[in-house]
Amino acid sequence: MRLSRYFLPVLKETPSEAQIASHRLMLRAGMIKQATAGIYSWLPLGFKILRKLENIVHEEQVRAGHIPMLMPTLQSADLWRESGRYDDYGAEMLRITDRHGRDMLYGPTNEELITDIFRSHVGSYKDLPLTLYHIQWKFRDEVRPRFGVMRGREFFMKDGYNFDLTKEDAIHAYNRHMVSYLRTYERMGLQAIPMRADSGPIGGDDTHEFLVLADTGESEVFYDSAITDLRLGERDVNYNNWDECAEIVKEWTTPYARTDETHDEAAFNAIPEERRKTSRGIEVGQIFYFGTKYSEPMGATVQGPDGKSVPVHMGSHGIGVSRLVGAIIEASHDDKGIIWPEGVTPYHAGIVNLKQGDAEADAACEAIYASLNAIGLEPLYDDRDERAGGKFATMDLIGLPWRITVGPRGLKNGVVELTSRRTGESEELPPEQAIEKLAQIYAGHVLRPSL
Repeated sequence: MRLSRYFLPVLKETPSEAQIASHRLMLRAGMIKQATAGIYSWLPLGFKILRKLENIVHEEQVRAGHIPMLMPTLQSADLWRESGRYDDYGAEMLRITDRHGRDMLYGPTNEELITDIFRSHVGSYKDLPLTLYHIQWKFRDEVRPRFGVMRGREFFMKDGYNFDLTKEDAIHAYNRHMVSYLRTYERMGLQAIPMRADSGPIGGDDTHEFLVLADTGESEVFYDSAITDLRLGERDVNYNNWDECAEIVKEWTTPYARTDETHDEAAFNAIPEERRKTSRGIEVGQIFYFGTKYSEPMGATVQGPDGKSVPVHMGSHGIGVSRLVGAIIEASHDDKGIIWPEGVTPYHAGIVNLKQGDAEADAACEAIYASLNAIGLEPLYDDRDERAGGKFATMDLIGLPWRITVGPRGLKNGVVELTSRRTGESEELPPEQAIEKLAQIYAGHVLRPSL
């Protein structure tokens, strides 16, 4: 993409309503614009990152054997009355009446709707196990929407639902989701710690939240610092292997890690003092096992091996995709702007032409631009007729991990400058070597065309 042809409305001043870094930087970097309280338009740069995160979530869900679909944003109130949640959910639910007087709601979650789909089409244990998921816009009418996309009213979320014959089967689904989530967050450059949590209005006794440690987090968390050393890395996980998934879950849930709602002071104090840590965390996902909470009242049953009809065991599993954009920025920024991890960056490298209009500099930039595209990398070429300082400030603000700077002086020596956004370190390399180094850096990341 050429910056002269892109829509990137960066702001020099910080809007007064922005209270935390991610909100401030998303507004300044031209990623979002508020439409009304807690609801945002996603501008091209923000939308591109949102889609990158969505693609990673899809890839890891499919890898774990889960099946994508799409459910509507509006749901019938009758289904929620059937489950008993319509009146219990509270004022966060946006209730709507259509022109025929039918009660509707803008879905905050989809347990009822997916259960209705299941009971309409599945009747035998032979069709189990089954996990369906979608990524869709949700709405919760927050009393005080704040912090930009971190606590908005409209949000983009992946929610998945497993249907299993027995509790043991459903616990494997729970474990499978935890492992797939750990891999998902690692690919995004995040360390999201699974913490024992409260189930809230979803229900059920088994639930973990995934929290990213950050000073601006709304949840107080208590944890054993040993958990921060754990990584899945390049492990090739067999999601059909119950023992393998259970072992990974045990590895991540044995060290103490809990939110304030479930904190156990005695258990926490049993940890060696130097490993006892308290912090704040940003919730970016949660998994639940809730048994037959929805299947029993809604008649979601299957015929078991003995011919008897039994309610299925269920769980639900969410990832806040739009919230993740803010969480990544909270975890990775400095006073100049955003610092995107390589796995989620909107563009893999920025190209800065120090002297637009200079024949040699223009030609070198065009050649680098073409070469990066040819190897599957997406560059953002700042070809505007602007001062070098302004170009550098824009690149720092939007946070691309790498920048190639091209100018007449360096080209006389046959080199360009390759700069790391994270460390600020630069090195002078011939253009072809700079391109080769970027190819090596991104070799470990799945490269797919994005919007």
